[in-house]
Amino acid sequence: MGYWYLAIAIVAEVIATLSLKASNGFSQLFYSSVCVVGYIAAFYFLSLVLKSVPVGIAYAIWAGMGIILVAAISAIIYKQVPDLPAIIGMGLILAGVAIMNLYSKTGAH
Repeated sequence: MGYWYLAIAIVAEVIATLSLKASNGFSQLFYSSVCVVGYIAAFYFLSLVLKSVPVGIAYAIWAGMGIILVAAISAIIYKQVPDLPAIIGMGLILAGVAIMNLYSKTGAH
């Protein structure tokens, strides 16, 4: 169940971060509210994840996937397309997450 909660935490964090941009410095009530609720949900579900997944593994996956998803969706919604070095860096993050999940003996997967 921990990895399902992790997926929910990642989605909530991505929605919150994209809403933070749309809130225009917390001047847009709807997007500001979505941002706050999204971060609360993200941290709540992350806290549930930590009952069964080691904190280092959970946080690496949460942060890494959040970075990649926010960058990809921002390229579509906000036209903030990453350059080649940024794409390479995100590829390395994705590779790191994959290596941890496939080969790490750090925690129960």
